[in-house]
Order: sequence, then structure tokens, then C-alpha cells
Amino acid sequence: MSSNQSNTQNGSEQKKNVTDSTQTSLSKKTEITIPEFEGSIVNQLVTKFTDKIVQVVYVRPGRTKILVPPNEIVQVATFIRDTLGFDHAESVSGTDYPKDNQIEVIYHLSSYSDEKLSSHVLALSTRVDRNDSRMPTLIDIFKSAEYHERETFEMLGVYFEGHPRNERFLLPEDWADIPPLRKEFRIKGR
Repeated sequence: MSSNQSNTQNGSEQKKNVTDSTQTSLSKKTEITIPEFEGSIVNQLVTKFTDKIVQVVYVRPGRTKILVPPNEIVQVATFIRDTLGFDHAESVSGTDYPKDNQIEVIYHLSSYSDEKLSSHVLALSTRVDRNDSRMPTLIDIFKSAEYHERETFEMLGVYFEGHPRNERFLLPEDWADIPPLRKEFRIKGR
């Protein structure tokens, strides 16, 4: 998309001045209003990593979601903690997409130490292959991700490389079925 097209889409002027690459990543909708604070976070990420690595899924007041490749997640997460100030993972969750043969893992990041970030949630997500669900752990970057990654491992079958305890946490030790949050899981007898 040329800079002319990104600054003027369908003849409508964008309401906020956002870099071309950020705007391209955001959407092709004509009426996008990007909050200034959230836009500055997105601009820093896209400037540092380019829109080929950091894809912006959405930007809303207090909420931003980005998608990165699994092999880049440690580098992006480190930048988010060290430069942007998001210092802890509130949760880690996942969603199974069998039609795409992928599992999405989402880290919901916020801050205890920076008051202006405390009400903002940055969703850092990645997608892994369902048949080889492996990705690096972020436990060395966000200590609070330890039990959430264990739960995601157990419930969706995503193996976190480098995590010290990819083991049962909620399910019985003798669980022999597929992970219960995978779409093909069925309760026996139903």
C-alpha cells in the first residue's frame, strides 16, 4: 500500500496521524480512530520490529492486541517489558482454531509499577501449529506467567520450551485423553 493510499483510504482522511506501516497493519476500514496513548505504543512496536513482525490486531481505549510469530515472541516481549513498561502478565490464555490448524496463545500484559499503564492491557499473541504446538516460554520475562503457561500446556497441549514445569496442574495425573480445551474434545457419554 503506498503512503498516499494509507493516508487517504476510500477518499476519507484518517482521524489521527499514524505511521503508514501502523495504519496498514491496523485495518482497511475507513473510519478508524486510534487513541493517542495506544497509538504511541503501537508506533513504538512497529517502528522497532516492522509490521512484518508485529501485526496490530486492534487498538481500542485501554486495549491493544498484537500478533507476532512464535520465534520472535521473546524479543518482542523483552522490548515490551524493558522499553514500554508492561511489567507483568495478568494471564495467559489460548484458543484452538482447528480449521486453521493453529492454536493462538495470548499473554495479557499490564503494569504494577507504571500507573498510566495499570489500566491498559496489551494482548501479546502468537499462533502455533496444532500438530507441533511448541513455543518459547516467557517465564524469564514475566514471572507471573508460570502457572498460566502450565494451564495452557495442560488444557490446550502447547509445550513451552524452557519452562521448568510443563506438567499436570489441574487434571488428574492419569489423564490420557486429548487436552480438554481442544475443539475435538468430547465428554464421554455425550
